[in-house]
Amino acid sequence: MSTAEVLGSSADPNSGVSSDWIEGPVLSEIAPGERRILRAGGKQILLIRTRDQVHACNNRCPHEGYPLMEGSVASDDGGCVLTCNWHNWKFDLLSGETLVGGDRLRRYPVDVRDGVIWLDVADPPAEQQIASALENLRDSFEDHEYDRMAREIARLEKAGGDPLDAVRRAIDWTHRRFEYGTTHALAAAPDWLDLRGRLAGGDATRNLVPLLEIVGHLCWDSLRWREFPFPDGQKTFDPEALVQAIEDEDEAAAMALVRGTLSESAGVTALDGPLSRAAAAHYQDFGHSMIFTYKARQLVEALGEDMAVPVYLSLTRSLVYASREDLIPEFRAYGKTRAAWNGAGRAPVDGETFRHLGVNQALETALSASADPAGLFDALVSAAAWQMLHFDMAVMNQDHRPVPDNINWLDFTHALTFANAGRVQAERHPEIWPDVLLQLACFTGRNAKYTDADQNVSVWLVHDPLAFLDEASREVFDHGQFEYIVSAHLVKLTVAAREEILARPDAPWAGLVAASVNRFLNSPLKRKHTTRTARQALGFVAAEG
Repeated sequence: MSTAEVLGSSADPNSGVSSDWIEGPVLSEIAPGERRILRAGGKQILLIRTRDQVHACNNRCPHEGYPLMEGSVASDDGGCVLTCNWHNWKFDLLSGETLVGGDRLRRYPVDVRDGVIWLDVADPPAEQQIASALENLRDSFEDHEYDRMAREIARLEKAGGDPLDAVRRAIDWTHRRFEYGTTHALAAAPDWLDLRGRLAGGDATRNLVPLLEIVGHLCWDSLRWREFPFPDGQKTFDPEALVQAIEDEDEAAAMALVRGTLSESAGVTALDGPLSRAAAAHYQDFGHSMIFTYKARQLVEALGEDMAVPVYLSLTRSLVYASREDLIPEFRAYGKTRAAWNGAGRAPVDGETFRHLGVNQALETALSASADPAGLFDALVSAAAWQMLHFDMAVMNQDHRPVPDNINWLDFTHALTFANAGRVQAERHPEIWPDVLLQLACFTGRNAKYTDADQNVSVWLVHDPLAFLDEASREVFDHGQFEYIVSAHLVKLTVAAREEILARPDAPWAGLVAASVNRFLNSPLKRKHTTRTARQALGFVAAEG
């Protein structure tokens, strides 16, 4: 094997060939079986001569960039297979097929003229590169090839494409595979885009990370699921009928109304009100319904109206199938309390009032203060933040509790992210304020028994809440969490806390919210409960008769 040569663009001006062709070595200088490295325009090209052919390809393996010059070659009349010996990826240089591995290897056309090797090093047209990057990105979904996703999004942008198209395409590819509608993959997407817009600046790495996390999460949540087609049909917008269809869990009717509404110019805006009411109709789905409704609108605003159909069909499906916790004994008082709400309660409340109250007491106390929604919101958010700051992590680590006590850090974040979504949606649609406030009381009432008031939390207090949250958001770019559900909660919580404090920097709970986020971000999170699962399974089986 010879040392590398440096080539210029030396096409013969009288030959009539394109200037993208460059002159290489004389064929006779390369013996059959020999290889040579050529460099042209920043490209490092590997020439491989077999018995009767010359192949040219990128010297960098598309997997992790190792030199294919050091690879193995097997050739016969049927082809030439190049193997990267680092990870055994194999490429057929005759057909261009990747035999083992994922990414495609760049090959270059070769022509031998008068005994001289010529190579066409022209890049494909930008449109072709963009289409290829998106096609390859889709291929990476088959096995959740996270690093390949990163490369394809980078190639898309390098070719002049809109990097957000990676997110748009990923939503289009995956949304029909979400059996129960919106997942955290869609809900966290606008928060990742928020971080990208605020904090990435000109940093190419930070511009790529949020897109990669969104696309990877969409892939993960849809991986190997079949499609669950949405019902067809279209009906004229009727907000009351839409709310009722969701209440009746009539997916076909709800989808027809959503499709009909989205066919009109003000579709997304028109849907926001009834879907917010449907999300607030029950204490349901652990707050996800309201959060998902808020995030759906943000996501369409970020990606464009063309994404409204997949985003809102997914949202509507999730609302139809949402669990309704107000129908179980623990929260059954919610319905009666909501029916009794009249805005006349004038009892004073503050954050300390709700810290240790159970669900029923919290609901009664909220009702007693119904004349002051703003003050009640402050008291409930303050209590939720205090409870999160004082979460008893022993509960998360214990393995002898019953199933209802399967509580962890992620559960405790929901009160604050729900408060954020509920506040924004209630400001747009004031009729849901009572629902938001009473459901916040359900959160604080549920969480009260899992706190430890005696622990020292002074280490988590922060001097400047907004500055802290901006720094915490920067650290989320390199979160180091394998599970997307965890990274989704990291980004959702930091963005929600920042939005709330930015809206009310002098709020009485601002410091508590920042401190609770600080503790969450710096505390261990147990995600797999092997012993607890085994104990609960044995207990369940023993009791089932």
